[in-house]
Amino acid sequence: MKFKIGYRTIKTAVGTSLAIIIAQFFHLEFFVSAGIITILCIQNSKKKSLRSASDRFIACSLSILFSFIFFEGIAYHPLVIGLMLLLFIPVTVIFKVNAGIVTSSVILLHIYSKGNMTWGIVFNELGLIVIGIGVALLVNLYMPSLDQELRTYQQEIEENFRSMLKEIALYLRTNDSSWDGKEIADTVKILEKAKSLAFRDVENHFVRGENYYYRYFKIREKQLEIIERTLPLITAIDLVVEQRYMIADFIEELSLSIHPGNTAKLFLAKLQHLREAFAEMPLPKTREEFEARADLLHVVKEIEQYLVIKQTLKIS
Repeated sequence: MKFKIGYRTIKTAVGTSLAIIIAQFFHLEFFVSAGIITILCIQNSKKKSLRSASDRFIACSLSILFSFIFFEGIAYHPLVIGLMLLLFIPVTVIFKVNAGIVTSSVILLHIYSKGNMTWGIVFNELGLIVIGIGVALLVNLYMPSLDQELRTYQQEIEENFRSMLKEIALYLRTNDSSWDGKEIADTVKILEKAKSLAFRDVENHFVRGENYYYRYFKIREKQLEIIERTLPLITAIDLVVEQRYMIADFIEELSLSIHPGNTAKLFLAKLQHLREAFAEMPLPKTREEFEARADLLHVVKEIEQYLVIKQTLKIS
């Protein structure tokens, strides 16, 4: 297994050390807890890190309030800790900050270990929280660009689409069924990884709800569904009619134009010309020819849908 140190690991190591140094510089008690808070707040995207920091700050603030009510109101006793957690945990769930339960538990145990609650203790704990969260947000401001990885996935997907369309064109011309369809399974796996990475890229921008790559991979996913839906229809056509060759030529041309740019409008126009050419051809003479041509028209409709979906991609 290849040993690799990722950016998140480096940021966690640097951030933890920095948080402890700052907390120690200000002579805060339990200063190592600032490092623990930093570790918990560093995530693999800026938005996740901000949500994590926000959840932990609210949960820790609530734990200070609960500590005052239960410890000062009842007693500093282990059973009181259990009673407090019975109420505290559901409250964090209600406020949707339960991700901060572990961090806030550390805070309340600090207060419990002191045996009394003063403003000095409260400010000490708030200092630990602010330093731990602040350092985590600071080191998480840097996120490496994912564009190169996303482009690589894009190229792999396009290459697979070219292969799939060429195989479909070949079958229409020759009835050759030797293709094993492995590109379909490969593309499904690549799309899952690509969408996940593209979503992570979205999460690294606070004002971006979606990006080009995420839309692109979603569109390719829909187009792949159309290809999967069309394959059984094509392989069910046994009769060789002239229209098969015309559609094969169109699909082969389409395969040569697979790229991120939007060529859908051009091919939709060509598809309409193909339809018009079909309409001018003599009517089928046998039932078998009628069924074959009807299935081929269905294939044309699916191709049209394939192109319409691509047309929705707008590069900005």
